Amino acid sequence: MSLVNKRAVAAAFGRAAQSYDSHAQLQRQSADLLLAKLGERRPASVLDAGCGPGSMSRYWRDAGAEVTALDLSLPMLRQAQSQQAAQHYVAADIEALPLADARFDLAWSNLAVQWCNDLGQALKALHRVVRPGGAVAFTTLASGSLPELHQAWQAVDSRLHANRFLAEETLAETVSAWRGRWGIEPVTLAFDDALAAMRSLKGIGATHLHAGRHNTPLTRGQLQRLQLAWPQQQGRCLLTYSLFWGVIERD
Repeated sequence: MSLVNKRAVAAAFGRAAQSYDSHAQLQRQSADLLLAKLGERRPASVLDAGCGPGSMSRYWRDAGAEVTALDLSLPMLRQAQSQQAAQHYVAADIEALPLADARFDLAWSNLAVQWCNDLGQALKALHRVVRPGGAVAFTTLASGSLPELHQAWQAVDSRLHANRFLAEETLAETVSAWRGRWGIEPVTLAFDDALAAMRSLKGIGATHLHAGRHNTPLTRGQLQRLQLAWPQQQGRCLLTYSLFWGVIERD
């Protein structure tokens, strides 16, 4: 697997900072699922790792926690800060957290670690900054995500248009290095047409490819072929994600 260009990822999400919340349906569903898996925890201090524009940082702050919002993208952090989402803001890479050991009751990371080179290293870093008795809670995407996108693009060209994600078995094995639990659930979103589905990906910065970006705009003919080839239900174009969640307890 090619190494992730972190600067390009940060730039892609930076471009999406202003529009992110209006396209973040998957992130909201993922966060709701992870909250349900956490149960009745009331952490006093929270690290929101990969905070984006800060919606979940704000959630934890409103719940009474002292929150540190961390993101690779400066525009995302500025957006979070403009919403007064947290008490502290840190621009950093999850795989190299510039934070003290055992500082937080909860390290929360919703749909961010798929942009890391090494999931094990990312989880190790998050585990390090959690106090004994605390937890790491995260979601990511697993292989099998976006089958409709891959199928539709086959009608246009043979290039890769979405990242390939880690297999469920690999994700589960990584979590099992600690005292953790995990699961995987499909989430399917529906859009009015193929263009709206692809805009939802662009709107959350997720069109960046680990192998590089393709900037050639679609022709009208290509868009028509995409629309015809895109799997639909009741006239709406679908996007299905394999959502993996994990909760790791800190002994």
